[in-house]
Amino acid sequence: MDVQRPTTRPIHRSVRAPVLGALAAVLVLLGVVMVLSAASVQDLRDHGDAWHHVRRQVVWIALGTVGLVTMLRIDYRRLRGVAPTMLVVTIVLLVLVFVPGIGIEANGSSRWLGAGPATLQPSELAKLTVILYAAVLLSAPDRDVDDLRHTQLPLMLVLGLVGGLVYLEPDMGTAAVLVVIGASVLFFAGLRPALVVGGGAVAVGLLVGLAMTAGYRRQRLFSLFDPWSDPLHTGWQAIQAGVAMSNGGLWGMGLGASRAKWGFLPYAQTDFIFAIVAEELGFVAAILVVLAFLAIGIIGLNTALRAPDRFGQLLAAGITTWIVLQAYVNVGAVLGLLPITGIPLPFLSYGGSSMVFTLTAYGVLLNIARQTP
Repeated sequence: MDVQRPTTRPIHRSVRAPVLGALAAVLVLLGVVMVLSAASVQDLRDHGDAWHHVRRQVVWIALGTVGLVTMLRIDYRRLRGVAPTMLVVTIVLLVLVFVPGIGIEANGSSRWLGAGPATLQPSELAKLTVILYAAVLLSAPDRDVDDLRHTQLPLMLVLGLVGGLVYLEPDMGTAAVLVVIGASVLFFAGLRPALVVGGGAVAVGLLVGLAMTAGYRRQRLFSLFDPWSDPLHTGWQAIQAGVAMSNGGLWGMGLGASRAKWGFLPYAQTDFIFAIVAEELGFVAAILVVLAFLAIGIIGLNTALRAPDRFGQLLAAGITTWIVLQAYVNVGAVLGLLPITGIPLPFLSYGGSSMVFTLTAYGVLLNIARQTP
């Protein structure tokens, strides 16, 4: 599936990279405004400073922008050589989150490393690592995607190890995203659709089975079908998110006028930032956000199909899948169509590791798009 297309016009005339960059910039700027609005009430109460969260968000955006610009300036082909090191580093970091005194536990999960305000969530790095490892493995000239022993099995082992460590944190949502990312790269590498569909069915069955093994995950899954069965606990977030979006109407209540952020909707600036967008700016703005991610998906996949080489194809496909999948899983959870998993909305949600690694990966996608005719 190594598609080599003749260059019919200079690479610099391609509009993919500028459009992709503009879409991300608009979403990031919107995210800054909405994080300020969503977190201001809580920040005033807890810190006496309405700018507490947004100030940190700006720092993380700056760091992510450095990563994006760096990846944009370095030819993406040079990333082949760092894949083994990144994999080892990622696995070590994922193990360290379980070490007492090193890993940071919050809300019953051990997902972070660091101290004080400086923290790192290795599972966010794991997404980029899995994409890079899969792209290197499946683009090697001596590798056949249909070779179970030398191609599919090594990738499944890495996915099993990395995804298993993330699942044990526990973070089932991110573990599922890692599996889907791996499957998407396999699909773009040319794996037969029947195998992809069959493997997907097995993965869905496994995820449902794992969800039933823990009480809180089982309750969260059941609350998807009837949040009013437990409106004060497992159904609370889904109900309040629905109320917030319905309050917004077509044009919204006005910037800063959200009612949900006054203690009704937990994690408004992170998992439920989309609900605040819909409440304050209305249905029209919410649809534009969804369409922006759809545009990123279309342009990103078009870049993958026309990339200069197989490695670039698989990198672009994996990164695009990661960003769009997370966006629609987050939006689906806010709308009550999917279980609440804690997966952030790319570019908009408050969060350090997510913002830094998403922007860094996006720089790789822009690099490939810039070199694609």
